[in-house]
Amino acid sequence: MTPKILVLISGNGSNLQALINAKEQGQLKAEISLVISSSSKAFGIERARKHNIPVRVHELKSYYQGIPKEEKAKRAEKRNDFDQDLVKIILSEKPDLVVCAGWMLILGEKFLQPLQEKNISIINLHPSLPGAFEGINAIERSYNAGQNGEITKGGIMIHRVILEVDRGQPLIVREIDVIKGETLESWEARIHSLEHQAIVDGTNKALDELK
Repeated sequence: MTPKILVLISGNGSNLQALINAKEQGQLKAEISLVISSSSKAFGIERARKHNIPVRVHELKSYYQGIPKEEKAKRAEKRNDFDQDLVKIILSEKPDLVVCAGWMLILGEKFLQPLQEKNISIINLHPSLPGAFEGINAIERSYNAGQNGEITKGGIMIHRVILEVDRGQPLIVREIDVIKGETLESWEARIHSLEHQAIVDGTNKALDELK
């Protein structure tokens, strides 16, 4: 029986496209059963629909509607509702693996615990090496560190998702060397050039470990 993966996206969806291409070329060991987007404007939605993959939009801003940023407790409560509703969507799909491919929201305990209880693994692509530049703006931060002589290498990893952001076990790690004087745009392009094969390799590795 072919395993099912569910893909979480927030934007352009180029890594989703890499997974779709790999599936069509016989290089991905799973069916993409559902794509969930955190933005109704994500181009990745069109990518999925073009290949007849079901899509659900699950936007956080709809949960925050009418609640000012100053009302932090109420917004935290709504964020928990968002996470719990996301879990319901995923559990109803019964995937073997969840792949975060450009998902821009932190996944908290209310999301992770129910999936762990159902033994549903979650992996994520993060554009930095293990133990470095966790969280947002990793590409820009690693670029600045490289140009300032603080690091000699950057790269990406596919890792397991745990409560601590970007600290889960790495499954795939790919590196690039720092080039002094390089532009941020060039650094970003080289980082992204690693992602598309890595997301496929990481997904296949995670699926192999489920057997």
